[in-house]
Amino acid sequence: MTEISVAESPAPERPASRWRPLARIALVVGLVCFAAFWTWALFFASKQPINKIGDRAWAARAEAICIASNKERLTLADFRTLQNADAALIRQRADIVDHATDIVEHMLDDVVAVKPSDAKGQDLVPQWEADYRTYIADRRTFTAGLRESGKNLPFYETEAQGIPISERLEVFAADNRMAACAPPHDLGQ
Repeated sequence: MTEISVAESPAPERPASRWRPLARIALVVGLVCFAAFWTWALFFASKQPINKIGDRAWAARAEAICIASNKERLTLADFRTLQNADAALIRQRADIVDHATDIVEHMLDDVVAVKPSDAKGQDLVPQWEADYRTYIADRRTFTAGLRESGKNLPFYETEAQGIPISERLEVFAADNRMAACAPPHDLGQ
């Protein structure tokens, strides 16, 4: 037997790619930008809520009004189930919601009866009021629909810039430490 020698051939060299250094540079630049953004966000960006008004006395007064109104509205609570409800029960629900909406509307009237003393408040509060009036109109439309159909329909609210209007109202209330002035969530099924 004879041995056959096989010469090992070296692996072919890959040509140096000109894209590799560019990919490394892009990765480094991306990481630096990522780090710079988070450094700015954590240490330099304003932590002040965008909707916060300067007149803290106005916000405290509003919170007190809203707390009292919420207590009054909670006396209307009706815990009956509405599955297979007849038209009469649906009309009763509409009446209760209208009464609760009247309380919310009076609350809003009382809150905006006094204007905030700061310029930002004088600019933002009318916008908040307009959103709240839209939310109240949505509640009135809902109860009209209940009465017309005699069915337990879901509540739909207006969207503003793709956001439910109640969310905008809640953010303003939270930013100004007047949580009781957030819109009620009493229209669940």
